[in-house]
Amino acid sequence: MKPMMHRGKDYTQGSIFKALITLSIPLILTNILQTAYNLTDTFWVGRLGSSAVAAVSLSFPIIFIMISLGMGVAIAGSILAAQHKGAKNHKMINHIATQTLVAVFFFSLLLATIGYFLSPVLIKIMKIDPQVYQDAVAYLKVSFIGMPFMFLFMVFQSMMRSIGEVKLPFYIVFSTVLLNLVLDPLFIFGYDDLIPPSGVTGAAYASIGTQLLAAFIGLYILIKGKKGIKIDLHHYKPDKALLKKMIRMGIPVSIEQVSRSLGIFAMILLVTAFGTLALASYGIGSRILSFIIIPAFGLGMATSTLVGQNIGAGKPDRVKQTIKLSLNIAFGVMSFFGILFFIFAEDIARFFIPKDPAAIKESAVFIKHIAVSFGFMGILIVLVGAFRGAGKTKISMLLTLFSVWILRFPLAYFLSKYTSLGLRGIWLSYPLTNIVTALLGLLILWKYHWLTEIKKAY
Repeated sequence: MKPMMHRGKDYTQGSIFKALITLSIPLILTNILQTAYNLTDTFWVGRLGSSAVAAVSLSFPIIFIMISLGMGVAIAGSILAAQHKGAKNHKMINHIATQTLVAVFFFSLLLATIGYFLSPVLIKIMKIDPQVYQDAVAYLKVSFIGMPFMFLFMVFQSMMRSIGEVKLPFYIVFSTVLLNLVLDPLFIFGYDDLIPPSGVTGAAYASIGTQLLAAFIGLYILIKGKKGIKIDLHHYKPDKALLKKMIRMGIPVSIEQVSRSLGIFAMILLVTAFGTLALASYGIGSRILSFIIIPAFGLGMATSTLVGQNIGAGKPDRVKQTIKLSLNIAFGVMSFFGILFFIFAEDIARFFIPKDPAAIKESAVFIKHIAVSFGFMGILIVLVGAFRGAGKTKISMLLTLFSVWILRFPLAYFLSKYTSLGLRGIWLSYPLTNIVTALLGLLILWKYHWLTEIKKAY
């Protein structure tokens, strides 16, 4: 008798708390590893000098915006797969995975081609030093060549997460981080006569190598179908109705991500007007913020999977319990971190800039401002995950647009330009925005009636 194929994890029954923890921990660790991946590039490129670091730093936001444009369909596919997982419709999960993989791959080819040829124009807009310009363009072009591989693995990760299989992607990412640690110096500095030194572009070559390997492993697993999802590329035929649905759900996700990226640019422009000290303080606070929200993002993604599966299973009470528990965990854990960071703000800042008392003091002020609202940030991230899991991606998009462009940037601009607060007005915009947006999200969750309308639709 043929052995039963592994079907992933069923989170439509059993302990919700255990399910959230089981899903969250590997997701959190994976996010930490992906952060380490970028830090590895920065570390080795830093051995080449400040202009090399500047070249890579300028390229990252452009690459992220391109990724944001393409990730919407991948996330939409994972939402639908999770809902069909809850409905135990494994044939439909395989169909969704195949459609998502092919659609995202061809879209990534388009983005990579556009990005490759526009790289000189995109970097030239920034009006930077000629040496930095050359390195940035070269790094960006090579990075765009590897973009389709990055997207293939993104689809694999999303699909595995939708069926509750989160450990396998973690092991793959862990392996590629270790490999990147070795490949970076080899391609950047070269090795005897075997590998010529490539400088800044060497880091991009190393990334392509690890992305190609991860994509190949992910594709192999999906084709073999032994981990809960089996794709069949030989019999691929576009499902127009499904693709239309995924695009409709995915566009708000892409808009949400791009608006976040542009919002970061806008805030940097505001801070830059206050000088180097302000920019350094903002940089330190931003790094801390990007690291501290990793646990909340892991919990948010876990919530998305659980909500999706239980909606597919037609279990509204379990959906409500999942969201309530996840919100409480996020608020409690993130508030705890907020208290610690508020108390030790100066010590944390001193770790990054030990010999600059003025920068330490200003960085500590910014850290204290954002630490006050860590708990509300946790609430907001979980809410976004919950709405996504339910397929309500427009709500997540509107919350982000409201947060970044209706509240934070206008508030920061007004307080810093038209009040005596100055730079402190920018710092103050962060907690005010986080608290107001989180409360608005809770109000939408409380007033919205989709939870009472859930039924087993698949």
